[in-house]
Amino acid sequence: MKNLVSGLVLALGLVFGGAGAQAEQLPVIKLGAAVSLTGKYSSNGNFTRKGYDLAVKRINEEGGVNVGGKQHLLDITYYDDESTPARGAQLVERLIQQDGVKFLLGPYSSGLTEAIAPVTEKYGIPMVEANGAAISLFQKNYRYLFAVLSTTDEYLRPAVDLAAALNEDPSKLRVAMAFENDPFSQDVRAGVMADMERHGMRVVVDDKLPPELNDMSATLTKVKALRPDLLLVSGHDKGASLAIRQLADQRVNVPMLALTHCDSARIAENFGAAAEYALCAAQWASTLKYADPLFGSASDYAALYEETYGEVAPYQAAESSAAVQVFADAFERAGSLDPDAVRDALTETDIMTFYGPVKFDETGKNIKKPMVLFQVQDGNYVVVYPQEFAEGEIRWPTPAWSERR
Repeated sequence: MKNLVSGLVLALGLVFGGAGAQAEQLPVIKLGAAVSLTGKYSSNGNFTRKGYDLAVKRINEEGGVNVGGKQHLLDITYYDDESTPARGAQLVERLIQQDGVKFLLGPYSSGLTEAIAPVTEKYGIPMVEANGAAISLFQKNYRYLFAVLSTTDEYLRPAVDLAAALNEDPSKLRVAMAFENDPFSQDVRAGVMADMERHGMRVVVDDKLPPELNDMSATLTKVKALRPDLLLVSGHDKGASLAIRQLADQRVNVPMLALTHCDSARIAENFGAAAEYALCAAQWASTLKYADPLFGSASDYAALYEETYGEVAPYQAAESSAAVQVFADAFERAGSLDPDAVRDALTETDIMTFYGPVKFDETGKNIKKPMVLFQVQDGNYVVVYPQEFAEGEIRWPTPAWSERR
């Protein structure tokens, strides 16, 4: 059994009504979350928790949430789901049944969210999640599930569209793919397959990454032999790290490489020159022109996150903070802490945050926020697509390893 951790010490650093003691007397809205603090998703699970905590801290510092004319503070009860779906479902049941939690923040990953959603649905508990993007989650008629992020089918579509835009005849392009065999990555695959079919592109490699995400040599041997124009890889942060390391080690040349989870894998920081030219699908970037009254601009949020945690803000943390904001907004508009009233308020959400716009359709997915593509350029993550968000021009095609500086 992993330790139960209270989300925040509520009075610490809080300024409301001029006195910390007075702040301690405010009622508390208890949120719950089972996140991956250990196991294969622990890196992103910790980013998720940091995002949640930063938003709760910021909201409480601003006086909390006004529900029906009375200020409330937010607090989060955490459990470690150990990156295991069955464990996550068990812990959410405990949060609801034993801890009395009426509002859930999501776990990290589509697989964990898929395991938890039936539990929250069973008890009529609203869940706002930030890290379960699988499109399949929103095809099951869940009434209490809401997601602030773009869905999986959108992740690598910008890379396919960009490759098509850079070539006179997209139908001549040949594509290699290596995806983890989990709900997230297989949904990413479905999205790019639809886009490639639209452009007339041909798939020459369609592999599944090994479950341990420890070796993709068999795929890269095919890539060397078949010389595709575009290589797409999706396997969370371990998959991104694996691809960069083995592409460099085996000197595999490919004109365009696009990955998911580059920033959480820290490919630029961890692999240096080997990561140059890689394209990275991202939910958010600190350079985007989004802003809200709580955090200010996207760059303001990034600065606060780095000041608080001593690391660059990944999009997994940013979207997690946005999930807390969405709950706070729904509490205030509902004017009640009745779960069904909050659920109804969530269905009417239409707000702008530092992370981007949030508006849910009838399935609970966010229909307003686009994905972006970074490219690693001179050790930096530079937004290159779509054009309206671009900070710089794409560097393409990727030079052969023998020609790189």
